[in-house]
Amino acid sequence: MNSVRLQHFLTRNTYLFSLLLLAILLGVNYSLQDNLFELRVLNNSMRTLLPLILLAVGQSVVVIGGGIDLSVGTMVSMLVAVLVRLINAESSATDITLAVLAACSIGIAAGSLNGFAVSYLRLQPIVTTYATSFIFSGVALLLLPRPGGQIPTELRRFYAQTPYGVPLSFYVIGVLLLLWTLIRSTRYAQYLFATGSNSQAAYTSGVPVRVVRLSTYVWAGFFAGLAATALTFSTGSGQANIGDNMTLDSIVAVVLGGTRLSGGKGGIAGAIIGVMILRVIRNVIFFADVPTWSQTLVNALIIIAALAGPGLYGLVRRMVKK
Repeated sequence: MNSVRLQHFLTRNTYLFSLLLLAILLGVNYSLQDNLFELRVLNNSMRTLLPLILLAVGQSVVVIGGGIDLSVGTMVSMLVAVLVRLINAESSATDITLAVLAACSIGIAAGSLNGFAVSYLRLQPIVTTYATSFIFSGVALLLLPRPGGQIPTELRRFYAQTPYGVPLSFYVIGVLLLLWTLIRSTRYAQYLFATGSNSQAAYTSGVPVRVVRLSTYVWAGFFAGLAATALTFSTGSGQANIGDNMTLDSIVAVVLGGTRLSGGKGGIAGAIIGVMILRVIRNVIFFADVPTWSQTLVNALIIIAALAGPGLYGLVRRMVKK
């Protein structure tokens, strides 16, 4: 009975291997960078990580539901352009709030476009979101042909604050994990995992597969809006391709966190850990004085090894049982 419970626990918490890997990498990073956990350094690191964390959370919901979104990075670029156009140095708190709501609403609309094409038109997710990424990129260029923007200084200070000596990003992560814990106990979560595991079986069981799959892309668009907001507040300006490179990182982070690309397994905790792993890997490479020409290669090899870890562990277990 205990072994069954343990297996169930490991199945629900697929991020445990990633958490162990993160702990090891943090130890290595700390040995190379002794100020790693100082409040100023930690706050700066988390401020730059939060946009990708938010984007990876939205991506993880899509992947759990059996899809993938290659447009989230360009969506962030488009929404940053929207925010930069709506916010200036004289904007009031009301203006800023309305701008953020507009960005999130446009993100939801963009996600709905992806979700409708995938769920109701039955187009392939990779092809669909790859195509829409060019649409979002074009809109970003139209809105912001040249880098610029004047975000109020007070807003940047708010984003950089550390209430009670804790970076603001950790409060955001805590809220996300709490909401995910609550969602996991709902029928929607059951439908989500069932759709990702076997959409045909879920459909015959009465699960509204199309609606569930559409909703995952809506979530991705919403979190792209939040990611664009955090990115804009962090940089204080914007450019038309600022988020384009975030797409691949969001997918890698999701997989590093233990979520299966085939769907039906994973969670947002793993995606958050995956983002942190990516950051720590790059820190280790930088502080280890790895030659510039080989940094990309070393980075890729470490990520591949991390991705292969759970699979190799499962292979060894099966060989031992034989």
